[in-house]
Amino acid sequence: MMRRCATAILAATLACATPVSAQVTEGLGEGPVLLSADFITYDHEPGVMTAVGNVELVSGKRILRADTVSYDEQRDLVAARGNIAILEPSGEVLFAEYAELSDGLRNGFVSEVRVLMTDDSRLAARSANRTNGNRTDLSKAVFSACRSCPDHPNRPPLWQIKSLRVTHDQSTRRMDYRDAFLEVFGVPVAYTPFISHPDPTVKRKSGFLVPTYGRSSELGAKLQVPYYFNLTPHRDATFSPLFTSKEGIIVTGEYRERTRTGRLQLQGSVTHVDERNEINARTGRKKTRGHIEAAGAFGIDDTWRWGFTAERSTDDTYLRRYDFSKEDTLTSNAYVEGFRGRTHASANVYAFQGLRREDKPGETPLILPELNYNFVGQPGPFGQLWGMDASALVLNRSGSTDSRRLSLGLNWQLPYTSTSGQVYNLLASVRSDLYHVNDLTDPSNPGNSMDGFKGRLLPRLALHWRYPFIRKQGNISQIVEPVVTVIAAPFGGNSDEIPNEDSQSFEFDDTNLFSTNRFAGLDRWEGGHRVNYGLKVSAYGARGGHSTALIGQSFRWRGDGTFADKTGLEDRRSDYVGRVNVSPNRFVDYTHRFRLDRDRLSIRRNEFDLAFGPPEIRGKVGYVALSRELTSDELTSREEVRLAGRVRITDYWSATASTRRDLTGEGDTISWSVGAAYMDECIELRIQLDRSFTEDRDVQPFTDFSLRVKLRHLG
Repeated sequence: MMRRCATAILAATLACATPVSAQVTEGLGEGPVLLSADFITYDHEPGVMTAVGNVELVSGKRILRADTVSYDEQRDLVAARGNIAILEPSGEVLFAEYAELSDGLRNGFVSEVRVLMTDDSRLAARSANRTNGNRTDLSKAVFSACRSCPDHPNRPPLWQIKSLRVTHDQSTRRMDYRDAFLEVFGVPVAYTPFISHPDPTVKRKSGFLVPTYGRSSELGAKLQVPYYFNLTPHRDATFSPLFTSKEGIIVTGEYRERTRTGRLQLQGSVTHVDERNEINARTGRKKTRGHIEAAGAFGIDDTWRWGFTAERSTDDTYLRRYDFSKEDTLTSNAYVEGFRGRTHASANVYAFQGLRREDKPGETPLILPELNYNFVGQPGPFGQLWGMDASALVLNRSGSTDSRRLSLGLNWQLPYTSTSGQVYNLLASVRSDLYHVNDLTDPSNPGNSMDGFKGRLLPRLALHWRYPFIRKQGNISQIVEPVVTVIAAPFGGNSDEIPNEDSQSFEFDDTNLFSTNRFAGLDRWEGGHRVNYGLKVSAYGARGGHSTALIGQSFRWRGDGTFADKTGLEDRRSDYVGRVNVSPNRFVDYTHRFRLDRDRLSIRRNEFDLAFGPPEIRGKVGYVALSRELTSDELTSREEVRLAGRVRITDYWSATASTRRDLTGEGDTISWSVGAAYMDECIELRIQLDRSFTEDRDVQPFTDFSLRVKLRHLG
């Protein structure tokens, strides 16, 4: 309450109607109050102070503006009229034509109120009552997150909620509606006796999330209604049951947690459905199916950390049938690793689950453990570096070959740049491997298996040279750079008594043209004397455009059996490999990778990706043609094209489409999809139609339709 002494001083100072720029007083609420207006008068008899014209009243963090404000000292009541705007400490702005407020503007009555909330949503009501400084009851209210159309301000918004009574409780930060109607373009479409959602100040709150509707030819009608649990500030969970008309309920959920040292995430699903056999026929029995995915990463101290990933499914086709994943191999891993200076050490455990029809559990490996140690020394006076790599691996199978491997490698390099700009790098390395195997097929007697030890010593010397020539012409910088790598190493090193576990997949392309060892792992070694040579050409524009090209070949001193037929390296002279990238501006990005036959220059591998157009109309084209690329497995030739595009139709509407087509044989379509989306400040609408032609046991070709409608700012 305004103190009488302050009122008396104010009255004596003002005398009558007097222009006042600012007047500081006390008592109207907590702490000092700042009042400014064009004119301020004081009536002694009733004890009423009146401010007129551009009135601004500041009480704490709350600000009131109006045409006229009067203060009744006896009733401790502020009455405001005309163009009222009240800025709340939370950031909300209240507009009205008349208000009666008390208790430092915290409580009172307001008529014809309009509220602009912190997330730009809007609330209007016939009247509002504020009590306890944190509870507002509104009568005959309308809420919407949609802005009014500038050309037709009286037109109803896209959606709005009309309610007889709305309660905004700032202590619980919730907005409750009673007898509420949802209107779309002014037409009522739904009624509920009660609905509630968090107010705009809430970042996380327990409650229902946006549902997804749809229909699938395999699962029937679908409805997924997630419920979010805000457990603690650093822990939450989501329960998302999927209701289907043909397969019943698939229960899915997710749990997330941030700890002081790391993070944890768990998700999975489970269902109890009809069992199906290999030809997708029901057996008459029920079966529980599901999957789990887990990941965690945690710090131990400044050097060490540990973590894990876990991926398991009850059967091969579950993830694809219910559209959780299209992976054909699940990998589980637990690890401990440390970093200190130039040293890295790690210990890993791996378990795999193959989801292809031909995968056999008895042949699936368990790696327990894999140990690695890597060290790089400080540069010497001439820039020379040395390093060490050590590893140990134990690989077990329940029904096939087991192997153990110890490996130790030392390497040294000396970089040098001549005064003419030639760049050299001399590399020397030696590696020793020791293997112990069980149940390995005897190469001399394929019907029998063998056990025992096998070792090898693998030295290598290499010289890498490049000589960039640079020329600038106008705004274009041009670079022509010949590159040569000369490698000397013993031939062989790949005994049949050493199993190939980590180097089965191999592809000769532009990325490993100059590599000293093109195999991904340690089990296979690229030996022999050879020269890798190629030419790089680049052009760079002043505005960021660029184009690059590379072509090269590898020449071996003599051929051996290191690489399988059709890999491009089976002869002394390799195939030609290359890459072209053209990106003149942000509207075009073209990448072409190829492999040409060494003799006929026919295309043995051909792949390109093209992205074109502005963000409003963006298209993508991808093409790949491959011959067999693996060293051991037979892979038939493959030719495939991918098309995708996105069109922004208006400021709010966009459409997408994509397709994947197999060009071998009859040229069947693998999959296609089309979609449309509408997004503005108050609504998000997504429609998607997908068609897949993949068939694998109970995974049949299917069509899937989904619809997701999100009314923004409702939680």
